[in-house]
Amino acid sequence: MTKSTTYLPKRALAAAVLAASGLMAAAGAHAESLDAIVKAVKFDDIADIGKQLKAGKLDPNTLAPNGDPLLVIAAREKSDKVAAALAATPNVDLEKEDKAGENALMLASLNGDAGLVKLLIDKGAEVSKKGWAPLHYAATNGHDDVVKILLDHDAYIDTASPNGTTPLMMAARGNHASTVNLLLDQGADPQVKNQLGITALEFAKHYNAPDAIEILSKRTVRVGASAPADAQKSAK
Repeated sequence: MTKSTTYLPKRALAAAVLAASGLMAAAGAHAESLDAIVKAVKFDDIADIGKQLKAGKLDPNTLAPNGDPLLVIAAREKSDKVAAALAATPNVDLEKEDKAGENALMLASLNGDAGLVKLLIDKGAEVSKKGWAPLHYAATNGHDDVVKILLDHDAYIDTASPNGTTPLMMAARGNHASTVNLLLDQGADPQVKNQLGITALEFAKHYNAPDAIEILSKRTVRVGASAPADAQKSAK
């Protein structure tokens, strides 16, 4: 009678256990190594990260245990030296996003990190990203210098988020008077509405942003009043 094949010989079973233990140990070592890499990125340890990149031991597109790309972490933490080294690596994906859909240029814009914004754009990062764009992020925190950089590189000024929100609305929401003026001066349309039918002025009112309310009240009326005047001219 043939023995059941469900029972492994003792040697084979021992080998399987050892192999599994080896795999678990290797996985644990990899996790520790990855944690060390993420820590080095967060603390802008260019000596460590630069050495690994130069030796080809570190893929610049590596994901942290939580799924964040290393370049995104560097941008978020303002680790500019490490970010520059990662961005300079030939096979890096500048558009790689975290789970929230944010890439390095977006977070550099949010932080007002003008130097990194310029560097990423020079390396080919996409300025006019569909959906939430770097210009939304710069306007959210009132970073006029970054707004100017993005507009100088052809960022669409009335770019709409998935729900139709524009950079002007975000600047108004945060009561960033200089940013509101800058965007209006550069051609932002204050009469654009999002999917809820809300304009930048209504954003400002909802979030109790007095400076933005004053600016938009005057300049929205001015824009609205220009249409009838133009119509009268064309009718003559």
